[in-house]
Amino acid sequence: MSTPSQHAAGNLRSIVNMLLAVMFFALMDAVLKTLSGHYPPLQIACLRGATALPLVMAWIQWRRGWHTLRQLRWSLHILRGCLGITMLALFTRGVRELPLSATYTLFFIAPMLITALSVPVLKERVPRAHWWAIAAGFGGVLVALRPSGEDLQAGFVTVGGLAVLAAALCYAVAAVAGRLVSRTDSSESMILTMMVFMTVGGGLLAAPHWVPVSIEHAGLLLALAVTGFLGQLTINEAFRHGQASAVAPFEYTALAWGVGLDWLVWQTLPASHTWLGAAIIVGSGLYLVRREKRISEVHANAEHP
Repeated sequence: MSTPSQHAAGNLRSIVNMLLAVMFFALMDAVLKTLSGHYPPLQIACLRGATALPLVMAWIQWRRGWHTLRQLRWSLHILRGCLGITMLALFTRGVRELPLSATYTLFFIAPMLITALSVPVLKERVPRAHWWAIAAGFGGVLVALRPSGEDLQAGFVTVGGLAVLAAALCYAVAAVAGRLVSRTDSSESMILTMMVFMTVGGGLLAAPHWVPVSIEHAGLLLALAVTGFLGQLTINEAFRHGQASAVAPFEYTALAWGVGLDWLVWQTLPASHTWLGAAIIVGSGLYLVRREKRISEVHANAEHP
């Protein structure tokens, strides 16, 4: 049985990894935003997979993990691959139009969608209080979108804003599918198949409108590969050693990175309705995490009186 000190050490290690993961993914998204002005979204999805694929293969070789790829649940890997391509293309379309901070505000609805989807797919029970928190989170999205009256043009009810919400839905479905496939398949298989699908599937879909890749963007593509790969490794480590309820809240530090990068790179700051919507969404998410922690503690105490 783990001691409290072991739990604390594991949580601290996981929190550090989560903070690193958020940093790497925020930097990757800044690269995506920069590249989105030069290449179509589907081509960027392909480039994301193709640039990271050599690093993923080297990592599997280092871990001597090729034997874990012998038996795969192909139906779920194909579903995750299709959703991954769609999600990244939609996210790129959104981040091209919106500031990073606004994009993250809308994308924060994904954890609530995962909770909602866990009922019909994973057969999990969601307490009534959780549904109120999910409803509040959707209310926060509406505040951020500001979809009424004279505010329409100032809000995010645009193709970009709706693309981010659709990307969040794809991410949530892929995450639920990932929970299912992780019961039988390895982390190596999940990461490798996703990169292969992005490379091949994204490339085939992008082929009709392919734009020649400029040598001037070699540095950005290298940064895309390294930040995406390191982000994937650190987020896996974040949830491997610590309690999810202790680690998950630190995902919201992405908003700070979004605001900082928006200011440093693009000299823009979020509007007031973005801050308000973000506060509602983040508050709802933190409430869900806290409730989950309490429920887990109650179950643990019941099992070990």
